[in-house]
Formats: sequence, C-alpha cells, structure tokens
Amino acid sequence: MVDLVRSHGGNSVPGWWSQVRQHSLGWVGARDADGVLVGFVNVAWDGGDHAFLIDTKTRGSHQHRGIGTAVVRLAAEQARAAGCEWLHVDFRPELRRFYFDACGFRPTDAGLIHLAAEG
Repeated sequence: MVDLVRSHGGNSVPGWWSQVRQHSLGWVGARDADGVLVGFVNVAWDGGDHAFLIDTKTRGSHQHRGIGTAVVRLAAEQARAAGCEWLHVDFRPELRRFYFDACGFRPTDAGLIHLAAEG
C-alpha cells in the first residue's frame, strides 16, 4: 500500500492501516500478474445503511485501464451485499467524470466543513 500511495506522489502515514481497519466494512484491491498492488479502495461504514468510499487509488502506470472502475464497482456490490443502502464518495473536481460517468454515482446536495481551516 505504501508503494501504491507513493506512485501517486502521496506520502504514506505510519499507523494508517491500524486506524482505518477498525472503521472499514471492507476494501478491494487489484493486483497485476506479478502481484503488485495496482488498485485499491477502502469502504468505510457507519454500521448501518451508509458506506463511504475512501482512498480510491490506481497506480499511475496502470491508470485508464478500467482498474479504478472495477474496484469501485466491486466495492459497491459488496456494500450492497452487506446490507448498505447508500454509498457516498467525495472527490476533487477533476475526478467528476470518473465517479459520475465511469462508476455511476450521481450528483447530490451535500455539506462540508474543512475542520483544519476552522478556528
């Protein structure tokens, strides 16, 4: 996972997996023929009807091959099978086509507070 995050130019955070695991309904990963992790999405959960996609990633060298779409679709199928009614996702504007066109999400009204910017 550290290598996949770095392939995006991101920084891995020590202890990330331990924090995430306890709040996850599950996660989906994709590997290439050599076993290298090339796609990932975490499905966080409120314990009820709502699941949330977090940390969707596709290795830079493997983008635009349908890997991201496939992990999101499998995550949605598994969340549905677990009894969730809603799957939420937040994303940067440049990912709008990916989530709306490729993955089937639809626009909704939502609210957001940037807590790091408050107070």
